[in-house]
Amino acid sequence: MPPEKGLKMRKVVIPIGPQHPALKEPESFNVTLSGERIMAFSARLGYNHRGIEKACEERTYVQDVYLVERICGICSHTHSTSFTQAVEELAALDVPKRALYIRVIIGELERIHSHLLWLGIAGHEVGFDTLLMYSWRDREVVMDILAELTGNRVNYGINVIGGVKRDLEGHHIKDISKAVDTLEERTKYYIDIATKETTLIQRLSGVGKLPHEDALSLGATGPTARASNVARDIRQDDPYAVYSELGFRIVTDNHNDVYGRTLVRLGELMETYRLIRAAVNNLPEGPIAVKAPRKIPEGEVFSRYEAPRGENVHYIKSNGTDKPERVKVRAPTLANVQTVARMLEDEQLADLPIVIAAIDPCFSCTDRMITVKDPDDSNPRGIIKWDDIRSYSIGLYRSRGVDFSLLNKKLAEKLKC
Repeated sequence: MPPEKGLKMRKVVIPIGPQHPALKEPESFNVTLSGERIMAFSARLGYNHRGIEKACEERTYVQDVYLVERICGICSHTHSTSFTQAVEELAALDVPKRALYIRVIIGELERIHSHLLWLGIAGHEVGFDTLLMYSWRDREVVMDILAELTGNRVNYGINVIGGVKRDLEGHHIKDISKAVDTLEERTKYYIDIATKETTLIQRLSGVGKLPHEDALSLGATGPTARASNVARDIRQDDPYAVYSELGFRIVTDNHNDVYGRTLVRLGELMETYRLIRAAVNNLPEGPIAVKAPRKIPEGEVFSRYEAPRGENVHYIKSNGTDKPERVKVRAPTLANVQTVARMLEDEQLADLPIVIAAIDPCFSCTDRMITVKDPDDSNPRGIIKWDDIRSYSIGLYRSRGVDFSLLNKKLAEKLKC
């Protein structure tokens, strides 16, 4: 029931997360509402920090390949490829052409997996659970192929520094072609639904608007940017592997909303099928890896990769040993999450789940720790030791009325009883 004329609606701040049944990962959002309309939105990261960057600096490059692959289950090949091609550049390795083709094939199969997963989640968020069941059924086709090629459905372990670990045989090529044919036909059906199903079109159109200029100024990437008619894709702008040899078309849309992001991902699926066929048909003969040195020459490198969600960046600084001095990862969600506040301006609260889902967020990829530094501290690097973090956390919760020392005393008394 709308408010009476002249009645001022009171603003309410609703916290969502960090623990919430609708969130797959622990993140915190604060939504300022006036009635059902969103007035402001903010996201706070830091609840899922795993310290992978620091862990990489304490392990060898070979060990790091397997570690960075576990940054994300959906984009595991994305991270391991970005990392390995950075190390290969530092070591001046000439990776065999066949290995690069295999990396492209695995990477594009992973893109299919990611986009089909997103399509199902998007359907679920708007109450179209039949679409969820259908698209996740089709995910099994691509995951079975990935398991056949690499031995794993998730975290494929196909990359090594200098190439790939497994080769493709004749029967693999046939199975890939068969799977691509099946998935292409089913994707055509999804495109037919997206362009003709009026209920779906009306539910997604005009929701989560991100104008072209805002997509540029906020640094959006991947399908989020391309749905706002920003023709950016690392596979064309800064080609890696063998994308420059396969011919590539950037899929864009000018709807600037969730509906446009849906169309972009469906269009990218069709382009991905074409890329896989081109890679399979032109797969060269030869070795699949070259020997890499244990110690990597001193230097710095910046590696870019077009992940399903957008540009993924790995920075490595080497010091001439078998361990990197610095590893830095910027996943595409970190670039896209700041666009959500713009998308939710003056939107309805009911639109919040699909708008957040539309950037296909992965907070495990994105999360990082925020250091809190005392202004009087003379430490130039702002390093906080573990004891200092613990003391700061205890003091923060005590200021909010939560004293864990009292809880510990009560627990000890119960244990004595």
